[in-house]
Amino acid sequence: MDAKDEVKQRLSVEEVIGDYLELKRAGRNFKAISPFSHERTASFMISPEKQIWHDFSSNKGGDIFSFVMEVEGVDFREALEILARKANVDLAQYQKQGDGTAAKLKKRLSEATKLAVQFYHLSLSKDKLALSYIKEKRNFTPDTIRTWQLGYSPEDGKSLYKFLKQHGFSDDELVKAGLVTRRRDGIGDMFRGRIMIPLADGQGNPVGFTARLLKDNKDAPKYFNTPQTPLYDKGRQVFGLHHAKEAIRKQDYSVLVEGNLDVIASHQAGVTNVIAAAGTAMTADHLRSLNRLSPNVRLAFDADQAGLSATERAIPIAQTVGVELKVISMPEGVKDPDELIQTGAEHWQKVIEAATDAITWTLRRYESQYDKTTAEGKRQLSTKALAVIRGLQDPVEQEHHLKELSKQLDVSVGSLSAKLTQKITKTVPKKESKAQPVEPDQTSFEDDFLALNAAFPEVRDSLSIVAKAKLKTENRETTKQQLSQLLASKRLDAEEANRLNINEDYAKILLLTAEEKYASWTPADIMAEAMALARRIITTSKNQYKNKLTAAIRQAEAKGDSEQTAELLDRYQKLLQEE
Repeated sequence: MDAKDEVKQRLSVEEVIGDYLELKRAGRNFKAISPFSHERTASFMISPEKQIWHDFSSNKGGDIFSFVMEVEGVDFREALEILARKANVDLAQYQKQGDGTAAKLKKRLSEATKLAVQFYHLSLSKDKLALSYIKEKRNFTPDTIRTWQLGYSPEDGKSLYKFLKQHGFSDDELVKAGLVTRRRDGIGDMFRGRIMIPLADGQGNPVGFTARLLKDNKDAPKYFNTPQTPLYDKGRQVFGLHHAKEAIRKQDYSVLVEGNLDVIASHQAGVTNVIAAAGTAMTADHLRSLNRLSPNVRLAFDADQAGLSATERAIPIAQTVGVELKVISMPEGVKDPDELIQTGAEHWQKVIEAATDAITWTLRRYESQYDKTTAEGKRQLSTKALAVIRGLQDPVEQEHHLKELSKQLDVSVGSLSAKLTQKITKTVPKKESKAQPVEPDQTSFEDDFLALNAAFPEVRDSLSIVAKAKLKTENRETTKQQLSQLLASKRLDAEEANRLNINEDYAKILLLTAEEKYASWTPADIMAEAMALARRIITTSKNQYKNKLTAAIRQAEAKGDSEQTAELLDRYQKLLQEE
């Protein structure tokens, strides 16, 4: 039984959903008002018998995991962790990492980070300058300070370190948590003399910090975050999501800003569907997290070149993830949302509602930068604009913007289409290769075999054939053993590779191999190939063993050790008989 099955055995669907919705008995089932629509008549059904739910108003449905994923806006792994805590199931025992060391470490880092949040929050109340900045310059109320657990890191550089050491944490744990660092003068606090803004996961558990410099210092960055840790991943962290997800779901769109303090100011002003994602460094993972709550995202980046470039980068990412992007334009002379909010929350809400689709906004920005009355200006503007349009996946959307661009430039759609399809070539000077020649890998068929088992679950029985065979490399051998632990219907992916302790890069190579070599093969041919490769692995393994035995026999004979020679010859004869 795996962790998912254990959790499902301990929790009933009505128990889990009952924590979120008011249930009413309807015969053998339960009814509730849908959390995914604005209905008045209950159409959300829960079946205790089948242990499933179905929302007829939105046509969503599934088990307890899919419900938590939908209602919390998390992926399966996070949903499993939430439900495991509720069911008192220890996930560490299901990890394929021996004694669950990684899980224990992560728990310790989480405990240390929570204590750090409390320490910094208390430190803020003791520092007049820091408190003055938060209350007077940022205009944050006591309720806001408590809700977001804002804090201050003392300048002495040792206070947090001493505090956490008194609570029994080791230097190694504190370094791995990103709370302390080793400097020339010894180990000390990572953050000094800064306003501390806790970063949290989707459930509000602290994972790190954004730290803002309190006193001006040209030699120090104004902002910097916790470094990458087992808890904190900059590419996935969406600031304020645990506070914003209910509003995002209800309003069916999220507002993505650059600064964490902008998020807090917006929430204080009552506009609570606002989040941030590490400045303008937005990733596909950020958008996937938001897409689980709503496919509509509005960007409120600064109106400078960095903001324009970030919007350009976001468009193709959004296309891939399936997110509809709009861009919020700040009024003339206003640099960021916080500044606008200070003039009145209604002004902030007004510009949010007036958001423009990302493509149109980007093309207008470029239009203002070039002189479209000249041939050179038209060339430059069309080059920039077409680079954006080229990233669109929908041909109808492409055509729409081509027509709009043709009107702006007073050129034909045909000429723009021709330029759009031109191949972009760049002359890059060749660098002299310093790689040494490598002989072809005569055992690459082992990778082919593993690729088939990674990508096509239906051939995974072939793993039992090679269970006793030793593959050429440790990476292959580990992957072979762990693939047998994969669910029978589960294709290997990054999440499963991490769970099974399979090298993620190697897993990606295996999947690429399968796509390149076997994508067009029939299921019968794929099965036949897997079995043929399994037999080849067995044959190769036996031949290698025979060669080793032959060498050992010769060595024993040379030594005149008749007893060892007889034993080795007996092994050799048995091996021949097996064939």
